[in-house]
Amino acid sequence: MKRSNVYKDFRLNKYLYLLMLPVLLYYLVFHYAPMYGALIAFKNFTPIKGVWDSEWVGFTHFISFFNSYYFWMVLKNTIIISLYSICFEFPMPIMLALLINEVRNKYFKNLVQTITYMPYFISLVVICGMIKDFTNANGFLNTAYTAIAGGEGQALLQRPELFRSIYIVSDIWQRMGWESIIYLAALMSIDQEQYEAAKIDGASRIKQIWHVTLPGLMPTITILLILRIGNILNVGFEKIILLYSPITYDVADVISSFVYRRGLLEFNWSYSTAVGLFNSVINLMLLVLANYFSRRRSGNSLW
Repeated sequence: MKRSNVYKDFRLNKYLYLLMLPVLLYYLVFHYAPMYGALIAFKNFTPIKGVWDSEWVGFTHFISFFNSYYFWMVLKNTIIISLYSICFEFPMPIMLALLINEVRNKYFKNLVQTITYMPYFISLVVICGMIKDFTNANGFLNTAYTAIAGGEGQALLQRPELFRSIYIVSDIWQRMGWESIIYLAALMSIDQEQYEAAKIDGASRIKQIWHVTLPGLMPTITILLILRIGNILNVGFEKIILLYSPITYDVADVISSFVYRRGLLEFNWSYSTAVGLFNSVINLMLLVLANYFSRRRSGNSLW
């Protein structure tokens, strides 16, 4: 593009560029500037010496992490929880959006949307406190579970075999309504004439959903699935550290919680940065691969 065209475009859209400026500054300050700190993954960082003057150790921290007992444990836990999330949590907002779209009573639809959105706006600390209260030895979920499965009352979060299920189910409850908004917006963009044509052809409501609604949602589903795959190793540590305990480390400790413990609690900044950098590189590779295969198979992709 010629310089004159750039200047002309800027003059015509100067207010749009002005609106974009805060977003650009946000990413520069909070996402790109901190990349400088990734250097400490290759150093024995000490705050007194600073980033540049700290001793250079190369890939020592990466090798130490790969050879440690925790490597396979946290990697396995992270992948399992992420796959559970993709298999069980990812489809739920789609299903909810389809169900809400079929409701014809406007007041009932608004009520359902309000109720399903509410958990997202509750503080995560409060959510985790509620989960602990509901699943402790005297909680109503524990009472119901023991009535069905039998056995003595025990805090469900202290049972390693149940931790992942509780984590995923509570995540679905908390995020399902909010994440359905984007699918509801995509449903609004589907041409209504397609439904009329399907009705004329004798298609039932189920067939209309299968042959009109789902194909119309597929580009949105594909893009969000690519983004979810690109974050497969980014299981949020906040909820994990609020719910897990040493008893459940073997099934609950993920890469982000491991980085939190080693970096902030044990002050091993270089080691935790190396683990975090490894996590980011793997996520980037998965994002590129998911985008490539999606573009080849369906034609929908991020770029």
